[in-house]
Amino acid sequence: MTHTFNLHQGTAPLLVSMPHLGVALPDELKPNYVPRALQVEDADWHLNHLYNFLKDMGASILTPVFSRYVIDLNRPPDDAPMYPGASNTELCPTRFFTGDPLYKAGCEPDTVEKLRRREIYWQPYHQALSGELSRLRSLHANVLLWDAHSIRGEIPWLFDGKLPDLNVGTANGLSAAESVGVAVMEACAQQNKLTHVLNGRFKGGYITRCYGNPQGGIHAVQLEKCQSVYMNELPPYEYKPELAAQVQPLLHKMVAAGLNQVKSLSL
Repeated sequence: MTHTFNLHQGTAPLLVSMPHLGVALPDELKPNYVPRALQVEDADWHLNHLYNFLKDMGASILTPVFSRYVIDLNRPPDDAPMYPGASNTELCPTRFFTGDPLYKAGCEPDTVEKLRRREIYWQPYHQALSGELSRLRSLHANVLLWDAHSIRGEIPWLFDGKLPDLNVGTANGLSAAESVGVAVMEACAQQNKLTHVLNGRFKGGYITRCYGNPQGGIHAVQLEKCQSVYMNELPPYEYKPELAAQVQPLLHKMVAAGLNQVKSLSL
């Protein structure tokens, strides 16, 4: 069986998912991609380093091994667009974030191949995610699901202009109690160096929308952050510890604020 994800089980009512952290490409698929794809430029780079405080918080952490170029773990299994009317990447992406073709001509995945990838890569990740949420819910009345992402700040094919530095999403208030979103944004507002928005261009992808169930005790929050606040957005996409050290305290406060609010709901 292909090893497709890593799960660290914690004890706190907190599960952090990083569905686009993976950078591996299966050897059998590499010949199908254009050479540029082998650099996996659209990965959510270095989030495991940026969020290096999670284990000390008692969090569970779920991360994939393989790149979103194989399959996008934050898209619905039926491949329905997440943002109607805008450019969308698919369950099995066929384009870079620039809109350029990801595959050599005629090598795009067909229906059978998409189903194969869904079974091998998508389903195990979501089974692990669902299972860990169930385990944590058996221990806690309410759980925070934090879906961690990062992206280049300017991608004309996907959105106009420049993104705010920190983009918090709660599916327009449907995936988490209102007080959870408020607590996270209040933590953002304690500083003025990084711009921030709630439910702007990125409101939460499939994971946030599917698993967020405030009435059922699961409060899902997505954070999409600009990569420029902690790394170089250009090749070779290096991590910048001096930048990361400036944003990590705020990131910790945001997660802690959401977690503390979720815990208070249990009282």
